[in-house]
Parts: sequence; structure tokens; C-alpha cells
Amino acid sequence: MNLSEKVALVTGGGTGIGRAVSLELAACGAAVAVNYSRSEAEALETVQRITDQGGRAIAVQANVARDTEVRQMVERIAGTFGTVDLLVNNASITRHIPLDDLEAATEDVWDELYDVNVKGMFLCARAVAPYMKKNKQGAIVNLGSIAGTTGAGSSLPYAVSKAAVHGLTKSLARALSPDIRVNCVAPGAVATRWWAGREEQMHQLAPNLLLQRIAEPEDIAKFICSVLEQEAMTGQIITVDSGQTL
Repeated sequence: MNLSEKVALVTGGGTGIGRAVSLELAACGAAVAVNYSRSEAEALETVQRITDQGGRAIAVQANVARDTEVRQMVERIAGTFGTVDLLVNNASITRHIPLDDLEAATEDVWDELYDVNVKGMFLCARAVAPYMKKNKQGAIVNLGSIAGTTGAGSSLPYAVSKAAVHGLTKSLARALSPDIRVNCVAPGAVATRWWAGREEQMHQLAPNLLLQRIAEPEDIAKFICSVLEQEAMTGQIITVDSGQTL
């Protein structure tokens, strides 16, 4: 799929990997809807960077864990750009809790992480699916994590939520075929704001990097765009981790 002239929704698109994806998609010629929940200033800055380069972009506020807000967001995007061709389910949250501190993994933590990291991805996919099916083509990339395959990460609920994202990807690939491709990119350690001030912990979680470098958001963004373009692949969980899990 040629990304030029396509319409893309990037959830959590104003910061970190989401911002890098938004900018990369715009560079490929796509119109980009930059979703945000609370990071309005960052989303608007991302949109400004795109439009300054001659691209098309809007910022759209919605809590991806709320179905009504998600549906209204997608309707606004379609009203502005005509349709939705691409979805990058990037919006995710975490809590930094030692894996062995089970008491700290409270019900509130579980509910919050699952609402955004899992249910939110489903709600966004469901909302854009009718537009993609009408066009007889579409592509979705969910952001997973190697935490979902190794069981280690910033917290136990986060790792389990990302394992659920991997399962959601496979189920959606079946449910939305043949018109819509659904894949998952599972990064290892990435230098984003979630690790600001916790760089030592990040390096402890990623001690065996064969490539001896922590990935940057731009690394993941370029790969996500490649996955969106690939028309012969669906239901795949693809690891991008500098050799961390080999």
C-alpha cells in the first residue's frame, strides 16, 4: 500500500513513538489525525511541524478508553479528510511497579492499564473498520511490547496488558480479513519520556543489546510505516528490539 494520500489516525500521536509515527506518515504523504488525551500542547506542536512542512494534519482529543469519544473522534476525522485508511494504535500507559510487589498491582492499576492499552485499541479498531471496509482496504498496527512476550517490564500489569495486545492483534486480523490487515510491532527498550529519569532502570531491563543501542522513537516509526505498506502480511507480532530478546 502506498501511504501517499491516505488518511491515518495515530493515537497518542503527540509524544514519543506516536509523534515520530505522525511525522513519518506525513513525510510519506499521508494526512494525519494526531490523537491526544491530555497532551494537547504536544499534539498541536506535532500538527504544526507537519503543516510547516506542507503536510495535512489535525489534532483530535479523545480518551481511547471511552467508546463515545472514540466514535466521535473518528467521525470528525472522516468529516475532515473523507475517510480513515490507516490506524496506528499507539496510545498506552504504564506504571513503574517492581514485578515482585504484587500488592502494588492494585485493581485500579489493572483497570486503568487494561482500559487504555487493550480495550482502547479494540475500540479504535472497531470505529475505523467500517470506513476501511467501505474502501475495500485498510491497515492497522497495534503497539505491543517485548514485555508481552517475556513477562518482564515496567510492571506486571503492563506486561500482561501487552500480551493481551498481541492476542488482540491475531483476533482482529481474523475478524477484519480480507479487507483490513492487522499487525503488531513489539519494541524493546525505547528512549521515550516514560523512561525520563529512569535511564538506569531501562538499561537494566535491556542488558544484552546485540546492537548496543537503545532504540529511538524514529526507529520504531519507520518500521511501523513499513508494516502499514506491506500488503502480504496480517496477524503478525514483529519484534524490534536491537537483539534484546535473542
